[in-house]
Amino acid sequence: MQNIIRERRKELGLSQEALAQKCGVSRQTINAIENNKYDPTLSLAFALANALQLTVDTLFTPS
Repeated sequence: MQNIIRERRKELGLSQEALAQKCGVSRQTINAIENNKYDPTLSLAFALANALQLTVDTLFTPS
């Protein structure tokens, strides 16, 4: 999965830590997802999309 989490997070002025807190995960988890080292669970994908004010299909695309 490819994602635009880093770009969107920066557009919104959020740090990895702030996004992690909004989603109930660690900063390291956000870092791993941004670097395509970890695919989030469906519930986390929805939480990320909600926090970043996008839809899941906009945030994630097949690689």
